[in-house]
Amino acid sequence: MSNIPTELKYTKTDEWVLLGEDGVATVGITDFAQQQLGDMVYVELPEAGATIDAESECGVVESVKTASDLYMPVAGEITAANALLADQPEKINADPYGDGWIYKFRPADAGDLDTLLDAAAYQSKLDADDH
Repeated sequence: MSNIPTELKYTKTDEWVLLGEDGVATVGITDFAQQQLGDMVYVELPEAGATIDAESECGVVESVKTASDLYMPVAGEITAANALLADQPEKINADPYGDGWIYKFRPADAGDLDTLLDAAAYQSKLDADDH
């Protein structure tokens, strides 16, 4: 069973989002996603300063099994990328909600984050996808 922290928001494409008090959101892939993908071998990070539309591709994670696109949860500007992942992509597997974060962004409208799934809705999505 996957770890689904209740304080996070989730996308239908298996990213998690945490809005900080400074108005900057941190994004990574969920525990479920990293389990499905397997051992991470490469991460293509978005560039700081890039403005990206909601649900647009903004990076890629590659595992021993496959590559998977990363999507922007809501429109915003990338403020940072986790440079640690360039040399240690396995951090995503070891700590998907901590050191394995992928990028940070400032939402164009923080209210848009309310459209994302809460933990219960994300669990329901996983349960429905399992059938």
